Amino acid sequence: MTLVPHSVGLNLPRRPLPLGACDSHMHIFDPRFAPSSHWPRTPPVAPVAAYRQLQARLGTTRTVVVTPSTYGTDNACTLEALDQLGDAARGVAVVGEDVSRDELAHLAARRVRGLRVNFVSPQSWGTTTPDMLATLARKVADHPDCAGWHMQIFVHPEQLIELAPQLRTLPVPLVIDHLGRIDPAQGPAAEAYGVVRGLLDAGNTWVKLSGAYMRSTVHGPSYADTLPLGQALVQAAPERLVWGSDWPHTTETPGTVNDADLVDLLQAWAGSDAAMDRILVDNPARLYGFDTAAPA
Repeated sequence: MTLVPHSVGLNLPRRPLPLGACDSHMHIFDPRFAPSSHWPRTPPVAPVAAYRQLQARLGTTRTVVVTPSTYGTDNACTLEALDQLGDAARGVAVVGEDVSRDELAHLAARRVRGLRVNFVSPQSWGTTTPDMLATLARKVADHPDCAGWHMQIFVHPEQLIELAPQLRTLPVPLVIDHLGRIDPAQGPAAEAYGVVRGLLDAGNTWVKLSGAYMRSTVHGPSYADTLPLGQALVQAAPERLVWGSDWPHTTETPGTVNDADLVDLLQAWAGSDAAMDRILVDNPARLYGFDTAAPA
C-alpha cells in the first residue's frame, strides 16, 4: 500500500466495505481546468487517477463527484471525471439561477443527479440567495429529464434555521451537506439539529454523513465529539443518510486527514454492520440512481 494523495496514513478501514459501497461526496480538481476568476486560492491537484488510489485503499466502488465552488458554475471538470469513472459514478453540479432547460438536459445525460447551492462560500461565483434555491428547485421539478434529482445545500447551522420554512416546501428532495455543520458540542441538543430532525421526519430530506472534521475539536483519528450527533442521525433516519469522504479535504490543513479513519467513524456512528451497509450501498443506490445490483 502506498500513500494516497491528500490522505495520510497507510491503514485500511477496520471493516472491509461491502460490494457497491459509495463515496457520496468528493471533488475532482484537474489542472487542465481553470478555476473561477472569483476563486482566491490555488486548487489542489486531485485528478481521477489519484482518487482511484483512494477507492482501492478504502474499498469503495461507486462515487458521487460534486462540483466544488472553485470552478464556479463551470462543470467541465466534473463531467470529464464522470466520463473517466463511468457508470459507477454520478454527479452533483453547480449552476446559475438562469440555467437553461437545454443545459439541465445536457447535465442529466452526463449522469448528473442533483444541483448544489452553497451558502457557506458563495463569493466564488456570485450571490447565493433563498430565491435562487427556490428557482432552481422549480426548474428541476418541471424538467422531465431531471426526474429523481435533488437539491443539495451547504449551509451554516444558523442559515439552516433561517431557511427551514422554505426547505420544508421544496418540490424536490433535499440533501444537506456535511452534517449541517452542526456544532458537535451541542449535538442533538442544537437548534439546527431540531430543524434537520423535522426535515428528516417529513420524509423528503437526506443528510450526508461527511465533513466531521469541519467542526470537531477532538479531531482524528476518533472525532469522538461527533459521536452523539452522528448516532442520533442514524437512529432518526437510517434510510436517508449517505456517507462521503469529502476528499481531497480542501477545508483542512494538508496532511491532516486519514480517510480510513473517516470510514471507521462511520462504523462508530452506524452502530451495526447492517446500518453501515445501508448507508454505503442501499441509500446511495436509491438517491443517485445506481443499479440496485452491486458491481462485481
